[in-house]
Amino acid sequence: MTRAEFIAVVAPVAVKVRVDGGPLFPSVSIAQMVLETGGKLNSWNNLVGYKVGDGARTPYWDGKAVSKKTWEVYEGRVETPTADFRAYASIEHCLKDQALLFFRLQRYKRVIDAKTPKEQAEMLQACGYATDPNYASKLWDIIRRDQLDKHDREAEKAVEALRELTEQVAKLRKEVETLQKRSNMDIPPWAKNAVEAAVRAKLIDTPDGGSFDFYRLVTILHRTGLIPEAE
Repeated sequence: MTRAEFIAVVAPVAVKVRVDGGPLFPSVSIAQMVLETGGKLNSWNNLVGYKVGDGARTPYWDGKAVSKKTWEVYEGRVETPTADFRAYASIEHCLKDQALLFFRLQRYKRVIDAKTPKEQAEMLQACGYATDPNYASKLWDIIRRDQLDKHDREAEKAVEALRELTEQVAKLRKEVETLQKRSNMDIPPWAKNAVEAAVRAKLIDTPDGGSFDFYRLVTILHRTGLIPEAE
């Protein structure tokens, strides 16, 4: 697997975790995975060097682990001890478990609060995530070399799109509630499927007693896919 192929696999996951509320810029997350693994995937899906630590289970880690040799720097000395690393069902679980670590421990507050990828890389080192004294500079070199900042922009656009969609749904919900209160009539046959889908999606609470405009709007929303069918 080439470096480019590795990045193509992990970048979408890093972007998704960021959009879901993760603290790391995708560029930093991707660079960290490249640095920690040498750009190679592994079967236990731990690409960030996350050790077992206190062993507390999380929603993303069920206790499985693998023992591997690692590379550490202690008081200027390079050592290669064996350590236990968390094993995951997926790369996404790995990154989300790492995010929980950052949110849980006060020592990583500076990582979360970092305003730029470069600052965040520096804070990862300053907060003791790794023992390598050159950890931050190595991350930044990878970010620049592989132009990983484009994935930060991708995540920003996705977050903004999600915010706009949430606002649109809230606006539509208010419009539906307003129309529903205007008049009372039985559900027209042509609107029945749409109304039932709206109830399942919790867009409306009481399907009966709406107006013609209300049922027409619900039907349009359903046909355009804004009211999803139940899975």
